[in-house]
Amino acid sequence: MSLKAILFINGTPPKNLPKTEDYDVIACTDGAFHYLKEKNFSLEKLDFISGDFDSHTGSDENLYHEKFIFTPDQEFTDFQKALDILKGKDVKKVDVYGGSGGEQDHFLGNLHVAFLFRKELEITFFDEFSTYFFIPKNFELNNIAGRMISLLPFPKVENLATSGLNWELKNEELDLTKRVGTRNFAKENTVKISYTKGDLLIFIGK
Repeated sequence: MSLKAILFINGTPPKNLPKTEDYDVIACTDGAFHYLKEKNFSLEKLDFISGDFDSHTGSDENLYHEKFIFTPDQEFTDFQKALDILKGKDVKKVDVYGGSGGEQDHFLGNLHVAFLFRKELEITFFDEFSTYFFIPKNFELNNIAGRMISLLPFPKVENLATSGLNWELKNEELDLTKRVGTRNFAKENTVKISYTKGDLLIFIGK
């Protein structure tokens, strides 16, 4: 059975914390631990808190010490190390909060990490503006009319075709250094996207 996890990382925290009842694993990086405390999240629900603890004061060790997983390797980000832990717990789907906002190099780094894990984990990011994730070569969205849709090649996709968008693509190429597909929108309730080569990140506006 594939498990589903929710992971809070150290970007801009969600204004309203999501419900966690449907998740098998609940986790956070050490930086996100601060904002979960401030938002009165029930910390007992956390299965683990991981990181190098460079942004954690350590004042809560007595209560949550058994949940700490120390990952000091500076060659990898706390996000990447948390995903490795989740993989080891047989997690296949990960919903991520705190992936954007704040310092933009962190945001770009998080996209890079998601790219590295795209074939092993189904990672979906959530923020106050959109939901975004890497999509397979044949993909369909439903109940989507009127929503903003952006397509970002990572770094290039070939033979990209869409239906249901206001500005359709017909077997075209997107390249991060030349042409991207941002700020489109769904004119129909069903949107279909296909491509033959490369990797594609989709942003779906709220």
